[in-house]
Amino acid sequence: MEEAIKQIGERLKGLRDVLDIPAEEVAETCGITLDKYEKIEKGEVDITISNLMKIAKKYGVSADALMFAEEPHMRNYFVTRKGQGLSVERTKAYKYQSLASGFANRKAEVFIVTVEPKPNVHTVYKNTHPGQEFNMVLEGTMDLYINGKTITLSEGDSIYFDSSKPHGMLAKGDKPVKFLAFTVE
Repeated sequence: MEEAIKQIGERLKGLRDVLDIPAEEVAETCGITLDKYEKIEKGEVDITISNLMKIAKKYGVSADALMFAEEPHMRNYFVTRKGQGLSVERTKAYKYQSLASGFANRKAEVFIVTVEPKPNVHTVYKNTHPGQEFNMVLEGTMDLYINGKTITLSEGDSIYFDSSKPHGMLAKGDKPVKFLAFTVE
């Protein structure tokens, strides 16, 4: 987990170096302080998926390259078999498994996200990214916080929302929640 965070930081620094981009510009793209961005590059702080997507879009790279160090190559179709797919466990609490990582120039990001419960923790909903998002709970229960409102979703429930609004989620109870997340601009 910590190693994955460090590797993502190294790839972000490499991207900046190759494109000769000041750290301040990337921090501004993400809407975070320069200090926080520098800690992300050093692998001391995790970066949100929404910020990785902002960086990928602005600088013309795939989010896969930043998250997994893999470039997609398929152009007609891409199959992900059960239990397969590139995954990254950025923290103890979140695991992202990409279901479309091999498809080049895709218009949407599709993940199975597993969120571990964090007792006595209240999420701060500050994830934002352009476009829209669809979540469908596959296992467990979660609270989705969106634009100041809390919505509880259980297995089989789904939600479609404007992902430019601040949002975040938290597993409810003592079991992880697993959900399908589909984002598109």
